[in-house]
Amino acid sequence: MRMMQQRSSGAIRASRRSVLVAARAGRQQPASQPPAKGSTVRKPSAQPPQQPAKGTVARRGRDAATTSTTGGAKLTAAERRQQAAAAAQQQAGTRAASTTAARRQAARQAGKAADEGGAATSRRPTGQEYFNVTGFPFPLGPYFTRNTLRREIERDTMWVFEQTQALEFFSVFTPVRMTVIKLASGGLWVHAPVAPTAECIRLLKELDAPVEYIVLPTFAYEHKIFVGPFSRRFPKAKVYVAPYQWSFPLNLPPQFFGIFPAGELRSDDPEAPWADEIGQKVFVPPSIGVNETVRFTEVAFFHKRTRTLLVTDAVVYVPEDPPEVIPVPALLDIARDNALARFVAGGRSRAEVAAIARPEPVEDSREARRKGWARMALLVLYFGPGDLLTPEASFAAISGRLFVGPVVETLVYSKIPKSVVEWVEDICGEWDFRQVVPCHFEAPVKAGPAEFRRAFAFAYEQAEREGLLPPRPEPQPPKPLPLPLPGFLAGLLGKLGGAAPAPAGPGGVGPRPVVFPETDMKTLNSLNNSLLALGAVKRNADLEAAAKAAAAAGLAAGAGADADGEAAKARALADAAEMEGSGAAAAAAPPQPVGAAERR
Repeated sequence: MRMMQQRSSGAIRASRRSVLVAARAGRQQPASQPPAKGSTVRKPSAQPPQQPAKGTVARRGRDAATTSTTGGAKLTAAERRQQAAAAAQQQAGTRAASTTAARRQAARQAGKAADEGGAATSRRPTGQEYFNVTGFPFPLGPYFTRNTLRREIERDTMWVFEQTQALEFFSVFTPVRMTVIKLASGGLWVHAPVAPTAECIRLLKELDAPVEYIVLPTFAYEHKIFVGPFSRRFPKAKVYVAPYQWSFPLNLPPQFFGIFPAGELRSDDPEAPWADEIGQKVFVPPSIGVNETVRFTEVAFFHKRTRTLLVTDAVVYVPEDPPEVIPVPALLDIARDNALARFVAGGRSRAEVAAIARPEPVEDSREARRKGWARMALLVLYFGPGDLLTPEASFAAISGRLFVGPVVETLVYSKIPKSVVEWVEDICGEWDFRQVVPCHFEAPVKAGPAEFRRAFAFAYEQAEREGLLPPRPEPQPPKPLPLPLPGFLAGLLGKLGGAAPAPAGPGGVGPRPVVFPETDMKTLNSLNNSLLALGAVKRNADLEAAAKAAAAAGLAAGAGADADGEAAKARALADAAEMEGSGAAAAAAPPQPVGAAERR
């Protein structure tokens, strides 16, 4: 009986040890049942040690070794607490792992639903990545991605590639344009390159023609910065640049920007490789300040077959609807009456602004997009327009017509009106173009020489007023008709038979197409006056150049008069010396007989 009790106690202790080993190894064993009264419990047969399965945690081996050292000792209180803590920690880790997995799964499902719906997030197209933080005086974005839009202007001949320049913090975007022309050789002529993103290069290579020439038509940094990277994508292409390249505040050569020109653009250059197909007129005005290298050069091109005029910043055309390349989220963001719109509110009081403003997000509609585009255009053109809260009137004054932007007119062209007029006349006098492709805003613009001249009416007016242009000829009256005719027929034949009066306006070009509101021009005028007061720019570089030329001519005339006087004096002295020499020789000669003198 005592032997049976000892065997039963040994079995119970063995069962407890098995439970401990299983708990430490992470396995669950069935609870051992106490032996029935009167039963016999056999000792377990000896089994060879089991090798741990491949990939199992090494901790199990350590637990087994620990168990073997404990032998048949009973669990102490400390061991029981340690066992409970380990079990609790394992259970907590399992719950945490399951919670993290659930969260990740939920996030993946939410992201998938958002991508499928297209409202929560927008999947970024590939090939648009381009990192660039550049521009003076403002850092021009986009900083990380640039969408490229290609449009065909002339079938199989001319294309435009459009991206955007942006002040992303204010949701202000404006188009920037590269023009590509296929030459008779089959190669491509690239005007004013944009950022060479993978998408842009792919769209260009789809034209299935090699890039032969890359042209930088201006000094402007926002166009110059992409020429180097673009030319590296087409190493066989030759690069030509406008003269007088400069940068501020450090005047760096083109090579610093990765530009290695094969030549410099010159007006009507017969040696230009594309001279038979594309003409060019270089605008090199006098320096308007800082130093002689600071010249606002620009080159205009004329594609003869399509009668297309290409310019950079000379003129712009603002459409009523936003261009396709402008991102819709930015249009809708600036369309709401945000803090900037409420601040630039046309002088309204805080109560008046509160009654008008709607700062909540706007729904996507044509009206909302137009309002956002109007605010963008006014900020780009004026820097600080007078009224962003209600921009309709200011936008109506500039949209739907070809004109010179107020920044270019006020800060640049007003300092060189005569040079501007001469360049415009050179363009319009020789090229009969039918459309204009600027580098910003809308293109192409249906316009000819008359509309292009009218865009520069302010320059004609200023140059005439300051005596830099000859006076206009008076219009000739129509010739009288020999016979009286009915009214409408007489008027028609009178117009055909006589010279038509010159159009109203300066220089005979007609009135200026845009009169900029004073409230919108306040910021630009203040900036211009400050630059003039500091002496940073000249008030009129053409007048200064004319004065210097007159002074030089006067000095030359004076020097010529002095030279003529000295020459006359020299001739008089020579004649006097000759006369004196003749008299002395006659006195020294012996007297001759009369007969001999007569014979001579």
